[in-house]
Amino acid sequence: MRIHIGTDHAAFETKNAIVAALEQAGYEVVDHGAHRLDPEDDYPRFIIPAAQAVAAEAGSLGLVLGGSGNGEVIAANKVPGVRAALIHSLETARLARQHNDAQVASIGARMHSSEECVALALAFLETEFSGQARHQRRIDQLSRYESSGRLDD
Repeated sequence: MRIHIGTDHAAFETKNAIVAALEQAGYEVVDHGAHRLDPEDDYPRFIIPAAQAVAAEAGSLGLVLGGSGNGEVIAANKVPGVRAALIHSLETARLARQHNDAQVASIGARMHSSEECVALALAFLETEFSGQARHQRRIDQLSRYESSGRLDD
């Protein structure tokens, strides 16, 4: 499975640890940056391309990282067709996939150790969407709103 990843300076070292762990686990990782530590860089420059790549490539997933993960999840959710979730525990990582079929997870590197971030990423990537009708119905409502600006059928 191909994983698209992006971060700014706040999670630069954590991103590198996650990339190494994912590659060791057999994932194909596409690194959308940052490729060097620059305390003045801006997360949208890295997060949006990672989310766009996920939206363009069926079956791929994404990880976006920052200090808190909040700005990154907002940026990823601006990309049409992307459902991104802020994950902060193994349970929220799994539920983002099981209930929301999220394709992108946002992780706050300043909120967790590097090892915890790796565990969160793996929990997200290893969990499948449940396919339950109630969850699919809600996802469909969001998709309709995204395309038409309306909630009604």
